[in-house]
Amino acid sequence: MAVKGITYEEELKKNPDLKEDDMQMLRDWYKKQPHLPSLTDAELALFLHSNYYRMEPTKTTIDTYFTVRTHVPEFFSNRDPLGSKELRKSFQTMTIQVLKKKTAEGYAILYGKLIDGEPSNYVYNDGMKFLSMVLDLWLHSEGTSDGHIILFDMKNVVFGHCARLNPMGLKKYLFYLQEALPVRLKGFHFMNITSVMDVILNMMKPFMKKELLDMLHTHTNLDTLSKFIPIDILPNEAGGKAGPLLELHEKSVKALEENRDWFLEEERTRRVNESLRPGKGKTATDLFGVEGTFKKLEID
Repeated sequence: MAVKGITYEEELKKNPDLKEDDMQMLRDWYKKQPHLPSLTDAELALFLHSNYYRMEPTKTTIDTYFTVRTHVPEFFSNRDPLGSKELRKSFQTMTIQVLKKKTAEGYAILYGKLIDGEPSNYVYNDGMKFLSMVLDLWLHSEGTSDGHIILFDMKNVVFGHCARLNPMGLKKYLFYLQEALPVRLKGFHFMNITSVMDVILNMMKPFMKKELLDMLHTHTNLDTLSKFIPIDILPNEAGGKAGPLLELHEKSVKALEENRDWFLEEERTRRVNESLRPGKGKTATDLFGVEGTFKKLEID
């Protein structure tokens, strides 16, 4: 069943701090941005809320959001959940799902884990595409949330996976996460970690701001994780009681499939037209620098 997007009226009910005056200022600014695609009031509210109702950061986030999605096709193009062979493979390799229950503070949790531990089957860009699709659909249907937590279960990750990562790919996604995604990120957790995590974190840390580093937590066992997340809300295989992992995974993939038209439409209509940008148009190089500037990382 195709998901119904949240309405502006529902957002107003949810968020007493959402002021019509602020919204009008944002609408007026938005009308003067010919390069940006159309946005609904509910979406403008999502960006405003994620920036704690600060106007200038909200404008920057909106522009960055659409600019990144336009210039990073490896994450944001060919997102047909039924027609893309690469995505179908990704659905078999990993799970990305929104946990049904929230934390005591009302934070929603995005949970990711490899289902297939064979490194040669893992493709980082396709995994990030899958992650972004789950997040996009979730924000479209749920709108604002008091907070979001990202939780990666590292159970099947081995050293061979590190060689499947590259600094530019990590830089691009971490930039998007920190500068563009309209959520109030409250935690970035890795559970069931082994020594592989050190290698991965060494690759990620150069691209992480202090705020993100401060909310980064790694867990070797459930004791430390339980201080942040009620263990019961995790899938059974992770020590929780939410249900069998593969059943929950199937639901997550099915939701993407049922909203195929929405994803195709999003890709067709929701990109920046750089030729209309006031001033000079932007390129991927403006955002991320040159692809070749990273030394080749040797993974022993």
